[in-house]
Amino acid sequence: MASPVPLALDPTSSADARLALAEQLLACDTARACAEAMVEWLPRHAQAAAAACLAREEPGGRMSCLAAKGLSEAQHAALQAWSDDDKAHPLTDALAQAAPRFFPSARAPLPAQGTGGLFAVPLGRDDAPPVGLLLVWASGPTLPPEVTWVADHAGPFLARQATSGPLGTTGSALLRRIIDAVTDPVLLTDLRGRPRLANARAEALLVAHPDASHGHRRAVHLNQRVFATAVASTASGGAPGVSWREIPLVDPMEGMDLLFELVSTRVYEPDGREAMVSVLRNVTDLGRATQALGESYRRLRATEREARSERHRLDRVLDSVADPIILSDPSGGTVMMNEPAEKLFTPPLDGGRAAQRRVRSNHATFASFLAHLLDAGGSLRWRGQLSLMDPASGDTLPVEAVASKVLGESGELTGIVTLFRDRGEALAKARLLERLKEVSTLLEARVQVATAELAEQNEKLRRQAIQLEQASAAKSQFLANMSHEFRTPLNAILGYTNMLLQGVSGELTPPQKRNLARIDSNGRHLLEVINEILDITRIEAGRMPLHLSDFGIAELLQEVMAEMDPIIARSKLTVTTHLGAKLPPVHSDRQKVKQVVLNLLSNALKFTHEGVVKVLAEYVPSTSMLTISVEDSGIGIDPAYQEKIFEDFQQVDSSPTRAYGGTGLGLSICRRLADMLGGRVSLQSTPGQGSTFTLHFPRRPRRT
Repeated sequence: MASPVPLALDPTSSADARLALAEQLLACDTARACAEAMVEWLPRHAQAAAAACLAREEPGGRMSCLAAKGLSEAQHAALQAWSDDDKAHPLTDALAQAAPRFFPSARAPLPAQGTGGLFAVPLGRDDAPPVGLLLVWASGPTLPPEVTWVADHAGPFLARQATSGPLGTTGSALLRRIIDAVTDPVLLTDLRGRPRLANARAEALLVAHPDASHGHRRAVHLNQRVFATAVASTASGGAPGVSWREIPLVDPMEGMDLLFELVSTRVYEPDGREAMVSVLRNVTDLGRATQALGESYRRLRATEREARSERHRLDRVLDSVADPIILSDPSGGTVMMNEPAEKLFTPPLDGGRAAQRRVRSNHATFASFLAHLLDAGGSLRWRGQLSLMDPASGDTLPVEAVASKVLGESGELTGIVTLFRDRGEALAKARLLERLKEVSTLLEARVQVATAELAEQNEKLRRQAIQLEQASAAKSQFLANMSHEFRTPLNAILGYTNMLLQGVSGELTPPQKRNLARIDSNGRHLLEVINEILDITRIEAGRMPLHLSDFGIAELLQEVMAEMDPIIARSKLTVTTHLGAKLPPVHSDRQKVKQVVLNLLSNALKFTHEGVVKVLAEYVPSTSMLTISVEDSGIGIDPAYQEKIFEDFQQVDSSPTRAYGGTGLGLSICRRLADMLGGRVSLQSTPGQGSTFTLHFPRRPRRT
């Protein structure tokens, strides 16, 4: 940014002073430089006690104090705090009137300077709205002629700098070559969807040449109507940033129906007018793939149910065997075990650290035994005497382990079945061999029968376990990758419904509009349910990364309140925000923080019938943690359910006749997102008196 050239000497005549200012303005290439030149000149040549200039440094930016002269730091900060969104502020009214205004005695929120008054003079061109304000503190109610001259001559300079874009004539030619090289259709339009600039791909869809056929021109005309309607609808929504929607178009050359994703962004042209930049992405093939994927998913579910049934059958067989049995994979990892084996190799719930040490010792002993079997080469069976420990009591359990390799059809190792026999009983039987020989023979026969049944069932277990593992992995991967595919048909339904409601296909009768409005409402509810399920799946599959950036809590809460404004208006509740002192900038995932706050505020509005809802933000310097709390005076939550509601698909009232809708995923997603941010979500609630949900997260994510 270039700074204004300071005046070398004080000109003795008004004409020389004005000429010097004009030379400075010509040398300025930014809005701030123009502002600094004006406020330096006015106190010296217009008998002004102080001066300030408020404008935007760039198109679409925030109105701020670009330069000030003769003001204290506190007064300068007060001007910086002004926003033209504050309709009650006197400066906002002066900007809207587009004419100089005199305030006889400056008072809060206007800074006072001396005993005189304050002139607020709009800056800009005559053919466009003002781009800023020139504030001059003078001794009397008469506007000095030098102030009028500065506003008339410096205003256009400021307007040019505040609204000009980064591309000139050469840049525009370069821009044309760049967008023509893009494979997707790209357009620059006004807010009503009328094209001002389009690349070759866009012209093929939306422009008909004079020698084109009648059918070609009709297809282009239909595309123009659909595209203009979609852009105008997006622009009228007023939402900042990038917006997505799907629109149906026709291939003018082939006559085929095409489905495009329309990505639109609001921009400012060099003259300050708003415009829309739109990119069309062809997603026709995705719709066809959805049907095939749906069929594959149905077959996958059928296979999964069959595998689960076989697994349950095998579990019942293994649990019916009194001796501990463990099924291992070829590398020695445990695949499954029956209930007697679980007593040896899983710690009891109330066993403490001693029980955990005994279980680890048993695992180590068993792993060493399996290693001997795997090292035995061609041997299909391995027998060994092991000394295990009872995790609950600590007693030594001498056992005999018999491990058998399970081979596949090609002779490859597919698993290992290990049967544990209590050697204590064997020793007792040896001492009583003569008297219990008949009983021992019968027991051995039963063990052999059980081993044979186990070998037969083990083959089924191996096959079904592999199918179940593959089906489960495919399901998780499928759901994690299906975000766009799930939304595509539903967004198409919503898009067509919206077009019909807007009268694209003709005027509708009131009953038709009501029915379409119901379709649109239920479709958006279904889209919200799908988004919540997909968020849970993406988090479980590890497909939801963190996108860290610097942002302010105040601006984030303003966005949340703006998005929830229609719901707040319908609720008839009093919703307020309270920001703690000295909230620092945050380096975290802004979208995930916003999603958690939106969900907590939405729940508060849903479960509060009357009263107030408060959103509070605080910073704890000692722990470098920020807290965003949503406090309501609603129905409250019973202590018995306060942990349950954070589980997947869980609600306080899960009956079919419950009074409140929803999937039961919102708070589960909030807790998972908070964990990703390195924080947590806490709850304080009393039935009948309201609830307070609080998001705790660090100012900067902790390194792991």
